[in-house]
Amino acid sequence: MSAKKALARYQQRRDFSKTAEPRGRAARQPAEQPSFVVQIHDARSMHFDFRLEADGVLKSFAVPKGPSKDPHDKRFATPTEDHPLEYRDFEGVIPKGEYGGGTVIVWDEGTYRNLSSGRDGREIPLTRALEQGHASFSLHGRKLHGGYSLTRFRTEQDGEREAWLLVKHTDGHASADGTPDPRRARSARTGRTLRQVATEAVHQGGERA
Repeated sequence: MSAKKALARYQQRRDFSKTAEPRGRAARQPAEQPSFVVQIHDARSMHFDFRLEADGVLKSFAVPKGPSKDPHDKRFATPTEDHPLEYRDFEGVIPKGEYGGGTVIVWDEGTYRNLSSGRDGREIPLTRALEQGHASFSLHGRKLHGGYSLTRFRTEQDGEREAWLLVKHTDGHASADGTPDPRRARSARTGRTLRQVATEAVHQGGERA
């Protein structure tokens, strides 16, 4: 599937005359090392958005409790629509009444290395690994490092929403730190909290930031 087709659902859900989120129309050459971003989204319910670059888009998962550095933590994750690569840079306020209305900060960002492999031990593309229900990768971010896996444990055919688990590998980067309080966490880009981003948006005369 082309990136343009993959982003159709993302674009249909948003009114870009009201939200400052990127339209996703700009074509970008794939980076030598694919990127990842973790955004904290204070929407109807607080959650982390975990996104991995693959096939010209960001493969996205909503993770309510956020990625953990502790291998004992199994974080519930729900796949969402593919997002444009430009979304890596988005930090601001989505207006109330719009899809996903609320404040967003970039909690972590960096690159990753695909560790996914088939039964023969050969590497398989991340998108195919996700389609098959299990993907492994090594993160090289400002806050998150080392191996992680996403594993599907429930499909839509089971009569419920598709569901996954995001789990840290047991390696030299594992720790018992878990995940910080999202309301006190700071942006990896600007050092701002969710509250500070929301307050600045109001001072600037609106909810677009």
